[in-house]
Amino acid sequence: MSAQQGTTEVPEDIRTRLTFFKVMAIIVGCGLLLLVLGMILRYGFGHPTLSKTWSPIHGFLYIVYLISTAMLGVKAGWTLSKMVGVMLAGTVPFLSFWMERRVVRSFTRPSA
Repeated sequence: MSAQQGTTEVPEDIRTRLTFFKVMAIIVGCGLLLLVLGMILRYGFGHPTLSKTWSPIHGFLYIVYLISTAMLGVKAGWTLSKMVGVMLAGTVPFLSFWMERRVVRSFTRPSA
């Protein structure tokens, strides 16, 4: 989107971190849904293989999501409470998808 269309231009250093955040939010959101499926299979049907395999992978990906959120938040000048709120969104199924869209829109709102 260009400035002629009435939108603010996102600086390059923030755009790079925003892209990294977007990718990680989507990966962690999908990974969390897979983890929930693994927990249902493990505790509901006695099949622990998926949760045993996926849990540590998801844990690592969540840490990368936390780092991506912190990198974006520091560069964008977010408050600590906003960063923590965005980080916690990665712990609730589907909430990371909603939060990712909300964060992206906060950078691409039309200018006055």
